Amino acid sequence: MKCVFNAEQNKHYPKSFLVNGVREANPESPQRVDLLLEGAVAAGMTQVEPDNYGMNTIMKVHPERYLTFLEHAASRWSRIKGAADEVTPNIHPTNRDGEYPKSLIAQAGFHMADASCPISNDTWKSSLWSSWSALHATELVLGGEPACYALSRPPGHHAGPELAGGFCYLNNTAIAAERLRDKFDRVAILDVDLHHGNGTQMAFYDRADVLSVSLHANPERFYPFFWGYASETGEGIGEGYNFNFPLPRGTQDEIYLETLDRALGVVEDFQPQALVIALGLDAFEGDPIAGLAISTAGFNSIGARISGKLGLPTVIVQEGGYLCPQLGDNLASFVHGFES
Repeated sequence: MKCVFNAEQNKHYPKSFLVNGVREANPESPQRVDLLLEGAVAAGMTQVEPDNYGMNTIMKVHPERYLTFLEHAASRWSRIKGAADEVTPNIHPTNRDGEYPKSLIAQAGFHMADASCPISNDTWKSSLWSSWSALHATELVLGGEPACYALSRPPGHHAGPELAGGFCYLNNTAIAAERLRDKFDRVAILDVDLHHGNGTQMAFYDRADVLSVSLHANPERFYPFFWGYASETGEGIGEGYNFNFPLPRGTQDEIYLETLDRALGVVEDFQPQALVIALGLDAFEGDPIAGLAISTAGFNSIGARISGKLGLPTVIVQEGGYLCPQLGDNLASFVHGFES
């Protein structure tokens, strides 16, 4: 299996984010890449550089005004007298049905769901290369490789069509799925991140050609709070094509794998022709965010069950997973299981 990554993705690093009213060091740091690349090597992967894929597929997920905001937000923000170094909103609309504001401060509130996605001078370019890594992995799968891994950083599954959030700006998982749809009639997304992939759900909630399935910590007291409940099943022609499997905090391997089997049954029933895995390693028992309690061996079982039950052309897109000594080991364990 190949690992797709470009070093430009490391340049993005807002130094802090707001949590519980306090500015803390941003856990979505470039050091994650070093550990994940170690894991890729341990799994026997070969690193390749992505090509520049332009904006066509990205614009199938994100509209132009959102992309324009992301591209120019940092430079516009720098012209505000006394503003902080990084774009962070201090006002949010209660609805998005009114006029689109011209003020950058208002646009930041419109397009940024929370204070955990600050925009720095390097965010736009790093996010593009992150998405292009996902697209390059997708092209390799479309070219005949059975599976490919995109080390997409910054991650993407909390980014809705016009909404950044949770360290995410461009939804790499959704972008990969859109590219697969150019060839395949039915594509499934399986999100195994600690957190619900709310942005991915938003992107496909009213569609029947892309199935979205997510296993995650119950959002009733956990990010993203407002999305990720079992009652969210899609709307319009998309009704019945969105499945959420919220899990109790601290869930360990046995219950997780039982739930995964149910989720894989849903995917099988859909009869997809290709799969995108939103691979969050933050479900690990030793991850600093501490939501679920999957072991390193558990990730091996997750990978093995997905590939064993589905056997589909698969794009694996990196989502969460934060600094702990076992981060790379967990990636290697998942890949070894998937390829077994």
